[in-house]
Amino acid sequence: MGTRIVFHIDFDYFYAQCEEIRNPNLKFKPVCVCVFSDRGGDSGAIATANYTARKFGVKSGLPISFAKNKLKDEKDAVFLPVDFDYYLAISEKAMEIMNNNADIFEYVGKDEAYLDVSNKTNHDWNEAEKLAKKIKNEIKEKLNLTCSIGVSPNKLISKIASDFQKPDGLTVVLPNRVNEFLDPLKIREIPGIGKKTDELFFHGDNVLLKRKRV
Repeated sequence: MGTRIVFHIDFDYFYAQCEEIRNPNLKFKPVCVCVFSDRGGDSGAIATANYTARKFGVKSGLPISFAKNKLKDEKDAVFLPVDFDYYLAISEKAMEIMNNNADIFEYVGKDEAYLDVSNKTNHDWNEAEKLAKKIKNEIKEKLNLTCSIGVSPNKLISKIASDFQKPDGLTVVLPNRVNEFLDPLKIREIPGIGKKTDELFFHGDNVLLKRKRV
């Protein structure tokens, strides 16, 4: 049996991209999708922002008032309320495409999923890359939605890889290239690793906490 081949597929700036699909005029404007609180006004936080808005330092979790301040000189900046029903409808169509191309499909959330394609590709990495491109093209053609895909022997590496060339990226990490792929990366790029753990890895006295690759 060959090495497993696992995809992690992540839709690019999903909520904001859905809004761009609904209204193409938003494509080159700073777009922020907001979760407004019941306190009214600008209370609440940014759910996601497109890449135009991110250039000004707007990111998920930022208070809406802070985001508006960062974009105060951008007269065409747009702040929209979340529309979960609409996003879910688009997500379900994209997930169906992915499910149809997987041996094993694992739903993670509206904007991401894991696919085991080992048998479908006969454990062939060239075929895996072709399949990833096929999935990306089908989602783009049918839904006008871009996604980024990481391909590797396991879920963790694939998740890291899917974020490597965003947006609309495809990164394949062959089994014999895993260490080469991981070595230049910061430890915080591993999902679940935060600032405190990062500091322990680099500054802790315990040898077991020193940075290492697995």
